[in-house]
Amino acid sequence: MNVEREIQQIKVRNQRVELDKRWETSWTRRIAILLLTFVVVLIFNFLVSQQVNIVLSSLVPVIGFSLSTLSLGLVRKVWENKSGRKDENVG
Repeated sequence: MNVEREIQQIKVRNQRVELDKRWETSWTRRIAILLLTFVVVLIFNFLVSQQVNIVLSSLVPVIGFSLSTLSLGLVRKVWENKSGRKDENVG
């Protein structure tokens, strides 16, 4: 009986890992990172205009990437629901 429960737990974990792999290689994730980073850079450029120094401009990609990865949780949930890839047994 214990072996059957362990096998079921392994199957659930494997489903979760497969979903994670599909997400990491999905075009949705890649495009979301690109778009969110672009939006941050665009806003930054409108705010600072011609008065940019090298240190401040070097922070733009870092901040853009950080903000895009923070918002990827929401994008992933939408992706899972729209693509029909979310398995009810996962998580």
